[in-house]
Amino acid sequence: MREKNKAVYGGQAIVEGVMFGGKTHTVSAIRRTNEEIQYYEEPIHINRTMQKLKKIPLVRGVVAIIQASINGSKHLNYSTERYGIDPKDDEKIAIEREKQKGTLAAYLGLSLLAVLSFLVGKVIFTLVPVLLAATLKPIFETDFQQVVIESILKLGFLLIYIYLVSLTPFIKRVFMYHGAEHKVINAYENNIPLTIEGVQSQSRLHYRCGSSFILFTVIVGMFIYFLVPTSPLWLRIVDRLLLIPVVIGVSFEVLQLTNKVRNIPILRWVGYPGLWLQLLTTKEPSDDQVEVSIASFNRLLEVEKNNKN
Repeated sequence: MREKNKAVYGGQAIVEGVMFGGKTHTVSAIRRTNEEIQYYEEPIHINRTMQKLKKIPLVRGVVAIIQASINGSKHLNYSTERYGIDPKDDEKIAIEREKQKGTLAAYLGLSLLAVLSFLVGKVIFTLVPVLLAATLKPIFETDFQQVVIESILKLGFLLIYIYLVSLTPFIKRVFMYHGAEHKVINAYENNIPLTIEGVQSQSRLHYRCGSSFILFTVIVGMFIYFLVPTSPLWLRIVDRLLLIPVVIGVSFEVLQLTNKVRNIPILRWVGYPGLWLQLLTTKEPSDDQVEVSIASFNRLLEVEKNNKN
């Protein structure tokens, strides 16, 4: 049975590893080529303004996405740098970093690039279906029809993209670590011992997953777009861009709601569409991958416990 007052933890799959985040720190564990598990820890810098914004409904969703992009980019970069590299050659990584100083990535910072990448991706993902739906105006004439066909196109692009990338061996392994991350969180929340056997007995799906959030932006966006006109096209484009923060904010609240009602027999179905999408974005992990995920989570618990003392 899940304890109501248990601390809430989140995670993210990275290259050959898993990152977990708590209140004060984020921790990653990755499997190196020599089979050893290596850790990377980052303190979470508390910004008073951000903390206040995170308490405001609708606004907190945008803040959460920005923070997740910033924190995740650091750990993803750490794991990517060491992917396929012999631990003995780690010194080369430091040398490469020195050479890259002055480049665009160094100038803007990986954190800012991560946020910009998310925003650019969101804009493209939002506008391409709009333009394609507009070309079908002779067939789907009304505003209602245009919004529905736009949303169907958006959902189709999302599913096709995820399916195609999941076919590559590299992404498949990342999705397996994604499943390992969910299994550890589920084991922790359900008071299951954090052993390989205990964790493997848990579901690879989780209600708070970012995959569910992405799907909810499509569904929530459709209902929000019903409130604004689809003509002329320039106004439709402007509306979609201006409504991106609104769609993100509302979708985040929906995600949180589905997590709160997941143990209520009827209401738990609200979160099922997100879980269905996770059947694509997660894969059943191997015991070795679960071991890495457990190691990452235990290290986070240890770091945060020591931080309190």
